[in-house]
Amino acid sequence: MDLGVQGGFRFNDKYYSRHKIEVVHASDFDPRVVKIYNLNFKHESIVQDINKLESRNIPSVDIILGGFPCQSFSVVAQNPKRLGYKDEKGRLFFELKRMLEEKRPKAFIAENVKGLLSANKGQAFPLIIQEFEKAGYFVKFALLNASHYGVPQKRERVFIVGFKNKRCYEKFTFPKPTTMDCPVALGKFLEPENSIEEKYYFSPKAVQGMQNSKNSVNMNKGRVQSPEQPSNTLGAHLAKVSLNSTDPVLRLEQRYRMFTPREVARLQSFPENFKLADTRSHNYVALGNAVPPVLMWHVTKSVMKALERP
Repeated sequence: MDLGVQGGFRFNDKYYSRHKIEVVHASDFDPRVVKIYNLNFKHESIVQDINKLESRNIPSVDIILGGFPCQSFSVVAQNPKRLGYKDEKGRLFFELKRMLEEKRPKAFIAENVKGLLSANKGQAFPLIIQEFEKAGYFVKFALLNASHYGVPQKRERVFIVGFKNKRCYEKFTFPKPTTMDCPVALGKFLEPENSIEEKYYFSPKAVQGMQNSKNSVNMNKGRVQSPEQPSNTLGAHLAKVSLNSTDPVLRLEQRYRMFTPREVARLQSFPENFKLADTRSHNYVALGNAVPPVLMWHVTKSVMKALERP
């Protein structure tokens, strides 16, 4: 999110201009992710559990960015119903709300998986929006597909944008798609096959197991990716990708393989100079959980336009 909100990077032969935004604070509880973050930004992220982060230790800000787990919400059976949480992860939404109430930024941008819309049989999402409104914000949301904005990946995510000022809220519209009718194909972003290390290929035994599976007839429908199309969604668990799962894989020159970390970075729309960690699994976790910078750049541009004075 931070790369997209700042801009000033190049992807797929296009320059995404710098926004007039400076990141003054960043934190994550996962030191593996923070390590990669700090390889790429002048400002340093800290390793911090947001539950223990005190807002007084953060400078005054105009915009707050964040994401929160969607699988942990519950709807408490009261009248009126209220939002609860099933485990500690579910508390993170309320920590984001706490930061909004204590820092009072002009706007916020939250991103989440498509499943947020249907959590608890569709009951949780309206309550989430209500909580943001109770924090003092006028809120809009949309389900955006990254492949509609120049990203070579069909990644659907919910974006929630809130403004303290009603005029800004009324001015704001989500960005119009730029590549809905001409999506960017993944093939351009693959490494040459003769440069791929053997560890990225599935063994003959794994391939035979997939072919013997009842689901083998469906293999090409959702797993093997066509180089002429955007990739299916790339998740954080790619280090454990299997031919018998729904994870996207490649079949090139009659061999099956997983995407390399650099290919995942490209399909997420990170620029070529974005530095990765030495550990393959760390890269997959960080990249798979990331927001595509190009998509975030488009959302930020719309937010900045709404915040401009008339």
